[in-house]
Amino acid sequence: MISLDCGGRRLDLRRPAIMGILNITPDSFSDGGIFLACADAIAHALQMVEEGADIIDVGGESTRPGAQPVSAQQEMDRVLPVIEALHRQISIPISIDTSKPEVMRSAVAAGAGFINDVRALQEQDALQTAASLQVPVCLMHMQGEPRTMQAQPQYKNVVQDIAEYLQARLQAARTAGVDVAKLIVDPGFGFGKSLEHNLELLRGLKELKRLGAPILAGLSRKSMIGKALGLPVERRLHASVALALMAVHNGADIIRVHDVGPTAEALRMWAAVYPKN
Repeated sequence: MISLDCGGRRLDLRRPAIMGILNITPDSFSDGGIFLACADAIAHALQMVEEGADIIDVGGESTRPGAQPVSAQQEMDRVLPVIEALHRQISIPISIDTSKPEVMRSAVAAGAGFINDVRALQEQDALQTAASLQVPVCLMHMQGEPRTMQAQPQYKNVVQDIAEYLQARLQAARTAGVDVAKLIVDPGFGFGKSLEHNLELLRGLKELKRLGAPILAGLSRKSMIGKALGLPVERRLHASVALALMAVHNGADIIRVHDVGPTAEALRMWAAVYPKN
């Protein structure tokens, strides 16, 4: 796959693409509350575009461990003004990070061209909504729910179990009428996984290529870094960049990050050393 058509805007996958994270939430684990004001959110998105983002992922509900759910209306109140403004100001695709069908519909109408769903279209009417909207959809693996997912996650074989789950969700999406060329998978680093699960998953990421869909990986600033290195969230930049490179080396097509500039520089250097044929 060379590129994705994101509502008329192209996401080039001939090289690893960078998805810049824009959390419009009061309680996200890393940047909660920083970009709640519409003007602040827009300014940060523009900065990420300047630093090399290929797509901006806008979310209005935190999915950190222990996070409390918000209503669809709250979510839309947070994200729609930002999406509408960004659609006028930037030329790269905009993603909506949501599991709610009504938010998906409103966000795409406002200018989003990509759906990033941590629940892999399992909410009621989500499959039919995604099929009708005809934009790319990322299906993520999560064991449990955000409030409880880190309690005691267990797997027989973490890579195989996740591959089987994602295969089933890909099939469900195809059956519902989602274009196979518009499906992306995300193994869900940190979503119902221990440190060892995350490390094993990263080592075995290449095995997910057999699913036949582009792979999105989100490792930026996650708690696995804190557990492995004893670092607080504000000191996880270097490890996040290292994990992004490892994910690309192991087959990731899209990297979801907070720190776009440093990641873009690292990936450009990577491409200079390992140019694609």
